[in-house]
Amino acid sequence: MSPSAHSAAKGQQSAEQALRADSARRRIKGVSMDALLLARMQFAANITFHILFPTVSIALGWVLLWFRLRWLKTNDQGWLDAYRFWTKVFALTFALGVVSGVTMSFQFGTNWPGYMERVGNIAGPLLAYEVLTAFFLEAGFLGVMLFGHGKVSEKVHLMATFFVALGTTLSAFWILSLNSWMQTPAGHEVIDGVFHAKDWLAVLFNPSFPYRFVHMLLASTLTVAFFMIGLASWQILRAVAGRSAPRVLRAGLTLAAVTIPIQMVVGDFHGLNTLEHQPQKIAALEAVWNTERGAPLLLFAIPDEAARTNHFEIAIPRLGSLILTHDANGEIKGLNDFRDRHPPVLPLFFAFRVMVGMGVLMLLASWTGWWLYRRAGWRTERLPRPLLGVFAAMTFSGWIATVAGWYVTEIGRQPYIVFGLIRTAEVASDVAAPLIATTLALYVTLYLALIVAYVAVLKYMAEKPEEVLEQEARDRAATPPGAITPPLATSPGSRS
Repeated sequence: MSPSAHSAAKGQQSAEQALRADSARRRIKGVSMDALLLARMQFAANITFHILFPTVSIALGWVLLWFRLRWLKTNDQGWLDAYRFWTKVFALTFALGVVSGVTMSFQFGTNWPGYMERVGNIAGPLLAYEVLTAFFLEAGFLGVMLFGHGKVSEKVHLMATFFVALGTTLSAFWILSLNSWMQTPAGHEVIDGVFHAKDWLAVLFNPSFPYRFVHMLLASTLTVAFFMIGLASWQILRAVAGRSAPRVLRAGLTLAAVTIPIQMVVGDFHGLNTLEHQPQKIAALEAVWNTERGAPLLLFAIPDEAARTNHFEIAIPRLGSLILTHDANGEIKGLNDFRDRHPPVLPLFFAFRVMVGMGVLMLLASWTGWWLYRRAGWRTERLPRPLLGVFAAMTFSGWIATVAGWYVTEIGRQPYIVFGLIRTAEVASDVAAPLIATTLALYVTLYLALIVAYVAVLKYMAEKPEEVLEQEARDRAATPPGAITPPLATSPGSRS
């Protein structure tokens, strides 16, 4: 290419980039703040509802596999009852997770068309891989897991349960890889304003992905553990506990007691990673306005973003820096260093404290409960009823912690949709605010109805476990067992 042609090509490319940048600026100006806020609220409503169900199904698949292994090893009917009951919980959860995930994907086209225009070359393949390698795997073996016991061999049924559990984890892998890339983008190049993958391994294993992936798996484990603890405790309180309830309660308490200290350590590493790559998020969740060394830990405050200060502070000197940097004199950058590049402070500050506070309550409940249950000789009738009441009340504590954590993650990325590179307003649609408000109201109404129905079904199943299992037995009896192997003979269970 001649020098003049090369210069002309560069000039054309610069002109195209300038045109695209001007288009983005005009798009920001063309989107009203009301419409942008409503669009964000609508997506927040969708993700809040959707995340409840993968948070359960990711870990519950592996718990079901463990129940199956215990049944095969001990031939204890209690473990088989636990497997059959919690398989129904998994099926209900999986169905609602799929439905809410579909509606969430529609919003990429309706409210955020610029997102796929700019990063579709990265987001599109990752979302497709999630469907091809995870969802199809789950859906393909879910039918065998739900309806195949006694109709296929025990090995085949165990394999089906394993692949369902693997599918849930693969799904989390792909989704969290994309979401983490939006937090700490890497491995890409930008050509004419459009993002392209330059190194897929760097895209997948971006700087925050390992911490966020493990953090989410552990959050799911804790959520399921307290589901198990809460529903088993409710059955015991209502005097409807069958053979499975004592085993499920012990398994849930053990799982929670072991997992939550690990989660706290992983959360600490995740915080160090966030401090390195997203210092304004750390400044917002700790309400640090000015860069300082030896920053205190705020137990409570009311951040005032307009005045750039906090009211009614209750603080422990230097502890903030010690926790965040592992140095009591460590430096924490303040929000005033970022001005228009930091997230809203008030929701982030309180969401983080809800997450941490719920984690501390879960730690105290699981450790206290495990110790008292062990002292009672693993006999549920010796447990104090107030303790069982606390356990039942904490059935959904994992949901509260998980939703608060996701708010910290997603609100903490603002004002960017791809951190530091694309502002959220740049990719929003020009749909009128009243239309978004209407669909938001419809979404919220529908989601509230669905979550009430979900909890009501769980309550019914927990209060009538024998009826649920008897109905399954009648359904299974209607279809003869397969010729490969008959169902295993059952015997009264031990306390294994």
